[in-house]
Amino acid sequence: METNLDYIAARELLLEQVAPVQAARVPLDTPRLFGAVLAEDVVASEDVPPFDRSPYDGYAFRAADTENADGDHPVTLRILEEIPAGSMWTQPVEPGTAAKILTGAPIPPGADAVVKYEETLYDAETVKVFSAFAAGENIVPRGEDVQTGELLATAGTRIDPALLGVLAAQHMASPLVYRAPRVAVITTGSELASPDEPLTGGKIVNTNLYTFRAEAEKLGCACETYTVGDDPEAIAQLLREALQSSDLVITTGGVSVGDYDYTPDAMERAGVQMLIRTLKLKPGGASAYGVKDGKLVCGLSGNPASALTNYYAVVLPALRKLCGYREPRLTELTVTLAEDFGKKSPKTRLIRGTLDLADGMARMHVSHAQGNGVLHSLVGCQLLAEIPAGSPKLPAGTKLLAYLIP
Repeated sequence: METNLDYIAARELLLEQVAPVQAARVPLDTPRLFGAVLAEDVVASEDVPPFDRSPYDGYAFRAADTENADGDHPVTLRILEEIPAGSMWTQPVEPGTAAKILTGAPIPPGADAVVKYEETLYDAETVKVFSAFAAGENIVPRGEDVQTGELLATAGTRIDPALLGVLAAQHMASPLVYRAPRVAVITTGSELASPDEPLTGGKIVNTNLYTFRAEAEKLGCACETYTVGDDPEAIAQLLREALQSSDLVITTGGVSVGDYDYTPDAMERAGVQMLIRTLKLKPGGASAYGVKDGKLVCGLSGNPASALTNYYAVVLPALRKLCGYREPRLTELTVTLAEDFGKKSPKTRLIRGTLDLADGMARMHVSHAQGNGVLHSLVGCQLLAEIPAGSPKLPAGTKLLAYLIP
């Protein structure tokens, strides 16, 4: 078991312990498909659009017929037919003719240009064109969006609304996606109360239950929640049960070194092989991680901001890998402090804040309160920035490594 580990080393160790869950084909109209992760590459099997088409309501004709056309000398073309969207032409466009065409309709053979209605004079039988056109003008070519054989998405890509449309266009009625991982959240502490309970006798509201359930569900995971008091055997029994039905377990509370910090002991009672005990990190250093039957158990602090900071920096990448993400680690960037940070950092510190991209520079506005229990400082938080161990107070303008919170 590792102790006092660097948070990046801890993140990498947890990543080594997990593999993506199983995959299955899911119908395209299934609500849970939005946000699911592809388990296969998507290669285009056909062009989109499948034919040259008109971007306007107008007339399709041969550009060569308008070579000498101008405002004083329009070209008059005989109208052959009307082609609405969703219909096909019935005859080719010959010299001196045109087809009335609606937006999205296929370009008939022989035609290689389109003119808008409002740029012509027309009657039931003829249309006058008042300018010269080049071949291909005002035509949406076949395959403008997607060409056959093109790689559209790789395994590990999370499905967003645009990708759903791309899959539909390729007739992928049941794409292969990773199933939703099952996450158990166990909040520990005899002081925890539900939001509808009066806070008497030193009780506090169990905010971690709601925070971590939402984090799991944000990733598309199925989440079960449990709350238990400071009883090592009761915690161990809940861990046993959760490990039977879940792919990953998160606990909060009981991971420090106090008389009532029972979670590491409970993990061992439940048969969990301990991997890491505590990190060289502020906030979120109090922690314990282990594995049983290939399933991670991540014991986080009971302090809400500490727990959530640790989750983003260490646990979330492993959970994203479990979901099937191609790149599970959080996006890194360099930010410039917009204000002074007035504390020394004997340990590696992760500070939270928001991203400001004004003037083309990535600036970080640090949240005013950075305490271990200050959960509201993570409301709207977009960044965690790393202050290296041993750093003094930092002036505005200091550059830091930061992680985007997804």
